[in-house]
Amino acid sequence: MYAAARMRDPLMLPAYPMASTLRLSLVSLCLALLAGCAAAPGVKSDPRDPWERMNRTTYRFNDALDRTIAKPVARGYRRVTPHFVQTGVGNFLDNLGSPVVMVNDLLQGEFRAFASDTGRLLMNTTLGIGGLLDPATAAGLDKNDRDFGQTLGKWGVRTGPYLVIPFLGPSDIRDAVGRVGDVYSDPRHYIRSNWLSWGLWGVGAVNTRARLLDADATIAGAYDPYAFIRTAYLQHREYKVHGGQSTGEEDQEQKMLEEAGEDQGTQAAPAPAQPATPPPAQSTSPH
Repeated sequence: MYAAARMRDPLMLPAYPMASTLRLSLVSLCLALLAGCAAAPGVKSDPRDPWERMNRTTYRFNDALDRTIAKPVARGYRRVTPHFVQTGVGNFLDNLGSPVVMVNDLLQGEFRAFASDTGRLLMNTTLGIGGLLDPATAAGLDKNDRDFGQTLGKWGVRTGPYLVIPFLGPSDIRDAVGRVGDVYSDPRHYIRSNWLSWGLWGVGAVNTRARLLDADATIAGAYDPYAFIRTAYLQHREYKVHGGQSTGEEDQEQKMLEEAGEDQGTQAAPAPAQPATPPPAQSTSPH
């Protein structure tokens, strides 16, 4: 649920905030792998999730962190921040992340999308006052959402096992590698100021969590929230690689949740009882 990690060197701990976060996530992941990777007892295993026991442990950790810190902060941000300010912050962060999308446009051979995203970046940065406004959408320039994990999928790389990353949330092996690739096309990676880097990361994390608040009720009402999120994530990523490009992030998230909810309902709902066959009517023959 959080923004992709930014780091300058994966083997060192520089002053970039998400570098230490990603390294801590990798250390926690290695320790969890040593703890065991079998599926939870009594639960039917999913072949896409061979590390379910480890993933459920990480999920519980992330969920506790979310309930105690991320969610309250996001709720406070939404409550006290005017809606137009929230929109401006979201526009600014989306515009700042445009180079990641543009690089992956090229890597996927989507040259028309690259032209559209380049036009969006130029228009929103200039006429949109640094990206706070979004005149490009009004001008008819489509907004795309691509990342290196999706690019690897387009190139034929398999997803690998489902994986829950500490602090970062649901992923799979391919997308975990893709996160690292996206670091080097993100302008925030090259910011030298620690304060600015931490500030942008913090604002991005709060903005992302606030956008997802509306999905909390759906997740909480699921029979198994862990399985629900897993299904939603995998369907969403499958759609991004093989199902085309959605018109926007919010549409993708809504479609993802609806499809996962349908699957969960199908799995949890008991089979309908077969109606009893009425006994054959006895024919009365005239005496």
